[in-house]
Parts: sequence; C-alpha cells; structure tokens
Amino acid sequence: MAMIIEGEEKIEAPVQQVWEALNDPEILRECIPGCESLDKKSDTEMAAIVSLKIGPIKARFNGEVQLLNLNPPHSYTIQGEGKGGIAGFAKGGADVSLKEDGDATILTYAAKADVGGKMAQLGSRLITSTSKKLAGEFFSNFNAKVSGKQAEASA
Repeated sequence: MAMIIEGEEKIEAPVQQVWEALNDPEILRECIPGCESLDKKSDTEMAAIVSLKIGPIKARFNGEVQLLNLNPPHSYTIQGEGKGGIAGFAKGGADVSLKEDGDATILTYAAKADVGGKMAQLGSRLITSTSKKLAGEFFSNFNAKVSGKQAEASA
C-alpha cells in the first residue's frame, strides 16, 4: 500500500546550516519519531532502530537509511526500509529540497511510503493519517532543532 505526503517548512537558518543538519545522524535521530538509534555506516548509509505504534500494532523496525541523489546544499533523497517482524515492513523515502529565502530556508519534501504485512491490513486511512503525522512531526522537530541552534549560535 503506497502513499505520497508533501509539505513545506520555513526554517530560520541559512541553507548551508540546514543542509549540514540534514546529513547529521545525531540530529536526524533526535527528529525521527520513535527513533531509538541511528548509526552512521558511511557518508550516505545509516542503520536505524525505530519503534512505532500504528493503531493497535506496536512494532520495532530494524532498518537501513540511505542518502541518494546528493546535490549539496540544495537537494537529496533520503530513503529507508525497515522490517518489523510479524507487524510487517515499511519502506519509504523523501525528496528534500532547500531554497534560500533571505536569511531563512524553505525546505520542501515529497515523501513516499509503502507498508506491507500485518500493518497493511489496518486500512489505508489509518496508515495514511499516521504517515502524514509522522512526516509532519519529523519536519517540525527538525525545524525546531535547526532554528533553535541558530538562535543559540548568535546569542
């Protein structure tokens, strides 16, 4: 079952700083909802453990995250796949692009998610709304973290 989620965030920080944060496993780990660990395996590969509750199903996913189509500091694709045992699997990715807006940055994303196994039986409305909520949480956490860092740096 596949879905597409799109959104935009205005981040009060320069493009270069936003780009660096998008490539920082520590920042990504803190912003991904339910992320227990995110370890860098190479410049473009990370291993992740994420716990999520979707409706009545709680699952712990072991997965891989890859950064592809890198075009610093303007855009990249972040792609991940996780296996949640009996709950099934989730895979998805987001095309992320950054555009300068004065001193701020406009981050635009188009995310695709695909869910299979037991979770896919929960119904597309629940999965779509949960996916939108998780994507929204990630990008608003990311925004708060990066623009907060900016405030600390200039204080």
